[in-house]
Amino acid sequence: MDKEKLIQEAYLVSHKLEENGNIPNNPLYPLMIYKGAFLIHPDDEIEVIKTVFAKNGYTNAWIDGIFDYHHYHSNTHEVMGVYCGKADVQFGGEHGVCIELDKGDVILIPAGVAHKKLKSSDDFQVVGAYPKGADYNIKYGEANERPQADEDIAKVEKPDSDPVYGSKGHLFECWYNQNCENV
Repeated sequence: MDKEKLIQEAYLVSHKLEENGNIPNNPLYPLMIYKGAFLIHPDDEIEVIKTVFAKNGYTNAWIDGIFDYHHYHSNTHEVMGVYCGKADVQFGGEHGVCIELDKGDVILIPAGVAHKKLKSSDDFQVVGAYPKGADYNIKYGEANERPQADEDIAKVEKPDSDPVYGSKGHLFECWYNQNCENV
């Protein structure tokens, strides 16, 4: 894999998502969408995304789509890279934001931020992974999940590296320096 051909400078879109009913979202960190982070060529295998994430400390990877119901992880952040297709995904719960994800986009989802696929092309496929290979839980926005979920979210540490750019990148601008535009 020629990293320089695969990784390109992404346009960052970020959203600070407030609590939404029984969905806690994340009071500290915005959702980050790296538009066009990967230039995926027709002969690239899906493993190229998994390899970049692993090199930057994001492992316990899976390959699939995105669930078509609101869910979140209270014990870890999550990164997803779109390998193929496109989808409309709602982040933040029932009254959250809807983002169109396309091939090559990367999404960094803070612990507590709900996500749900609304619709997608038939070929939509993502690679998901977690900082330091964390085992993730799944929460559904049910009232009985809180306040424990809030306590768990507060304990999740910031990742040591950006999922795409490693020791540099948008993660440090937004989550460490709080220097990103929240749309």
